Parts: sequence; C-alpha cells; structure tokens
Amino acid sequence: MSKPIGKVYIAGAGPGDPGLVTYKCFEILKKADVIIYDYLACKDLLSYSKVGAEKIYVGKTGSTHEMEQDEINELMVRKAKEHPIVLRLKGGDPFIFGRGGEEALYLAEQGIPYEIIPGVSSSFAVPAFAGIPLTHRGLSSQVVIVTGHEAEGKKDSAIDWKMLATFKGTIVVLMGMKNLGSITANLLDSGMDPDTSVCVIEWGATPKQRVLVSNIKNVDRDVKNASMGPPSVVVIGDVVRLREKLKWYEKLPLHGKTIVVTRPPHQGFETAAMLKERGANVVTIPAIVITPIIPNEALTKALESLRSYHGIIFTSVNGVKVFFEALSMKGMDSRDLYGIKVFAIGPKTASELKLYGIRADFVPERYLSQSIIEILGKIEVKGKKFLFPRALEGNETIPKFIQASGGVCDVIPVYKAEAPPDKQNIEEIPDMIAFMSSSAVRNFVTMYGREVLTKTKIASIGPETTKTLKSFNIEIHVEAKRHDALGLVEEIERFFKGTCL
Repeated sequence: MSKPIGKVYIAGAGPGDPGLVTYKCFEILKKADVIIYDYLACKDLLSYSKVGAEKIYVGKTGSTHEMEQDEINELMVRKAKEHPIVLRLKGGDPFIFGRGGEEALYLAEQGIPYEIIPGVSSSFAVPAFAGIPLTHRGLSSQVVIVTGHEAEGKKDSAIDWKMLATFKGTIVVLMGMKNLGSITANLLDSGMDPDTSVCVIEWGATPKQRVLVSNIKNVDRDVKNASMGPPSVVVIGDVVRLREKLKWYEKLPLHGKTIVVTRPPHQGFETAAMLKERGANVVTIPAIVITPIIPNEALTKALESLRSYHGIIFTSVNGVKVFFEALSMKGMDSRDLYGIKVFAIGPKTASELKLYGIRADFVPERYLSQSIIEILGKIEVKGKKFLFPRALEGNETIPKFIQASGGVCDVIPVYKAEAPPDKQNIEEIPDMIAFMSSSAVRNFVTMYGREVLTKTKIASIGPETTKTLKSFNIEIHVEAKRHDALGLVEEIERFFKGTCL
C-alpha cells in the first residue's frame, strides 16, 4: 500500500513583527513536519514549531540564492511525499511578488494537495509602521503596487512608467533598492514632479526599522548617503507628508534598543514579548537549561511521607512543575496536599500551582526569599516540618531561618539549572543584557566570560541576582523593584527614558 501524499501549505509570515502572523499560519506552524522558510520569514516564529520538525532555509537575498526556485519546487514535492504536513513559509503575503503563484502551479501540476494561507503584506503593513496610510481622504484614493526588479536595463518593461508618473494616488515599490536610481530616473523622464514626496522604510515592522523621507529627485542620493539597503519598501506620493504627525513606531520607549534575554525562549517568552511591545529588538541567548533530577530518592521518600509536612515552599515555577510531575508518577495528585500549607514566592509560581488545582496559602507582596521568611515569622514554626523542593544550587536563607526557629526543613533539589550545551555567537554588543536568576549569571560567565558584561548595561531581576553579578565585579544598571518579568521590563523602560536613578 502506497504512502498517502501530504499537504503543502503556502503561507505568508507577515512583514517582520511575529505578532502579525495570522492565526491559521501559526496553527499550521505548530503542526508542520517540515518548514521550508525564506529570508524574510521571521525566525522567531520557528521556535514555536513542534519538537522534531525539520526546518529548511531556502532564502534569497538580492542575487544570492540559498536554493534556486526550481529546487524549492522540487523540495516541496519531495517533502510532501514523505510527510503529512509541509509548511512553505514566506515573508509578507505569498501572492504579492512572493512567487507563491508559481509554487502553487507547480504543486498543482504534480498532483500535490496544497492550500494558500494569505499573509499581512509588507506593501501596506510596513508603511503603517512608518506612520503612512496608503489612502487618505483628500490626498489619495487609489494605490498601485509595483516590483522594483524590472527597472534596470529593461527596454520592454511591463511597468507603465508614463502612467505611474502621472498617477493620482500612492505608489508602493517592493524590492526596489537595487534599482532605485533607475526607478526614479524613469519616473522623472516620464514627467513626475521632482518634488514628489518619497519615503524609504528599511527593515520595516521590525525593531531594526529605519525611515528616510526625501523627494523623487534626491532620494537615490539620500539613500546612498544613509547606507540604506534591502529589505526596504518605497512609498511615493502625498501621503508621505502625514508621517511627521502619524509616526508612532519610533516613539516606542525601547525602539532601537537591543536587549538580550538570558532565558530559553519558552521560559523567557513573557519577558521578550513585553520588551518587543515597547519596541526593543530582543535577542534570546539562553544561559539556562532546566534538567529535572531523575531518579530522585529524596523526593520519592518525601512524597511517601507527605502527610508529615506542615508546609511546602515553592520558590520557582520550575520547582512546581517538577514536584507535581513526580507526584503524578507516584499515582498521587493535588488531593494529597490537603491540609498542607503552601507557600509561593510570587504570582507566577502561584499561577503555576493553580494549574495543578492548588491555591497558595501564602504569596508575599515582594518576591524574595526574605519575604517568605517574614511570613514564616508570623506563624508558629517551632516543632513543624517543611518541604522545600528547589534547584540544586539555591539560597540557604529560608532553611536556615526555619532551623533557627526550631523547625525542620527538608531541602530537596529537584532540578538543575545547567548551562546549555551550545554557545551562540554574540555578533554585536547589545544595549543591555537582562538576568533573571543567579544561575543564569554564573552560566553566562562560564560560557561567554565576564568581559562582554563590562561592555554593556546590565539588568537584574532582584537582590539575589544582583549579589551574584557583584560577585563577578559586574556593574548593575537596573534592578527591578518588583521582582518579576513585568517589574524588570518596567525598570528597563525607565532606565532608557533616563528616569531610573
């Protein structure tokens, strides 16, 4: 019996901001067995692919091709014969100068099932990020989108330059940077007013966005002086004048700032998302891999005598996850914690507990070990027994207080915060590196050395992380007052606004 042929989804990933990918594209991305992606398809999206998904880069940058179009076509067919779901991920919209039509025709000819998932096109999204509406009452009621690839040295161009030169509306040129001089010369020779407004948007809808406003007679010179290049969108017409009042993206508080988050993507997602919302270019350089300690005889024994504990203290989301996974493996669940007081160091840890049906009895207002101690100081600790599942390397403040108060604290390491097996290249010194744990600091220094930390600004989530940074003689520029992701991001924002003391 022959193997059934899979389906190819030709999808647009949008203009650059991962938040602009469509819901349908995102759902297929999470299911795909193979992802064939282009240069302009946002790489951040790939981190949401399923475990084991094959990722194949076929990008094109100008005249440099990782794979020719014929090879891409054949690759899609071959992978569809091998796997149920193949995602062909393209930047912008696949049917607007994305050669999606050619790929769909080839699949149709080869009898391969396919589906088109439209994307948010850079032709209108990028100008929007620059504060330019393509249509506006009194200025433009029509839009034309043209490719810049045809302009240079082509006598029989399919582009009607005479029509464009007298067009009463907005002209959007995609992929036009290489031939910008020829494009402007053709428009001028065809009668366009030399003072017609032009806007060039480089890396639009991404934190690397740069914008230049000029006119049709000077734009080629100005772009060269500014060292601008592809990928860029060129907007020509009166609507460009609205940018001065409507530009919003560059006004985001962290626009143009590159900030390194030192947690794995799935753990640092919230922090990265909040930084991106504020305009930052976020680079994820994981300094931690969470590894459960298995087998764990100490934890097994503790679970077997769970009823002997007055309270359980959780100081991390990871501790909660590993504890309840071990509880489940023993054939136990949240009902076995009945009557046991549960302490959570902060709202994130408390939220994780709720996923297992546990509402924390104590959540301090400040997310510190010292705050847990302040709560313990208000209850009778003497003669009581506490379970403390935590990282292998942890702060001893809590167990020392319990012991000094006449109680018993069973400290059981349940996971290790280890350094990742592979290093990433730090191509440029970022504006700031953010640390959310002492383990991340130690691992980062081990992997990359301390020198890089002396060349940039450093953000710390709280006093314990700050203490570890200082042990390496690293200057701290930001310390969160509220010791969670939101608190850290807010302090980073204040710092770059110049309001952080």
